[in-house]
Amino acid sequence: MIHPPDASRRLLIAGLSGAVLAAGSAGAAFAAKQQPKETKPPPEVVKKIGAVEDLMREHGVLRRVLLVYRQTAVRLRAGAKIDTKPIRQAAQLFRDFGENYHERMLEQAYIFPTLRKGESPVAALVPTLVAQHDRGRDITDYIRTVTGKGAIGDAEAFARALETLDVMYENHSAREDTIVFPAWREALSEKQLREMGDTFEDIEHRQFGKDGFDDAVKHIAAVEEALGFADLSQFTAPPPPRPT
Repeated sequence: MIHPPDASRRLLIAGLSGAVLAAGSAGAAFAAKQQPKETKPPPEVVKKIGAVEDLMREHGVLRRVLLVYRQTAVRLRAGAKIDTKPIRQAAQLFRDFGENYHERMLEQAYIFPTLRKGESPVAALVPTLVAQHDRGRDITDYIRTVTGKGAIGDAEAFARALETLDVMYENHSAREDTIVFPAWREALSEKQLREMGDTFEDIEHRQFGKDGFDDAVKHIAAVEEALGFADLSQFTAPPPPRPT
């Protein structure tokens, strides 16, 4: 058997070691390429709420207050004892979110002036709408005063006040949703409408913080829960009677 000289043997071993190391490095690089890259979750997309949708969903909050008033009137006439604290909280929400913000800062500051300026036929409704805003404030003051005493004295008079506000505002908001807001939308360009949506959002944030609408929904939900009105199924209508 022939043995290579020591120098040749060392060169051979070094060459084999280098080949092994090179193969290992190539394998590691290949394995790294095969490992899936860590992907970041896509950024959350914040959907913009249009100006008209914003107005109408605010009406939804106020209608829930009115439904509380309507059911409270029914219970009072049935002789039930009513906890006045949630009613007062509902009235305060109606004052802050409805009358001070929605009516004065949005409708009376932006919607109605645009209709008047454009000489829209719908502008003929504006004096009545403003008068109803003012009457609503009168009734809200009354509700807050009565409930602030801790007990309702004249139950029938209080029930009538709740019902008259309910009837007035249901008709009022229905006209706004189907006549006033569409006319206002038509009076603006798409660019102006987008700008109005941004303006309304800025006003809401200044008035209530970032989540003005969400907070209003939470407040009315808490009132409904306190009064036993939270379960929607209880308001499902019974089947109609058989025709005779």
